[in-house]
Amino acid sequence: MNEFEKNIKNTRNDVVDAGVAFVVSFGFFATIFIIATLIKVIGA
Repeated sequence: MNEFEKNIKNTRNDVVDAGVAFVVSFGFFATIFIIATLIKVIGA
């Protein structure tokens, strides 16, 4: 066992962090898509 496995500083579940990252990235790309769609609708 290496020293990093013995001295754990962060005991949070990785699934929660992965879920938050997914939601944030999805929200970012959804916002870009919505803005682009609005520009297309207004411009047409």
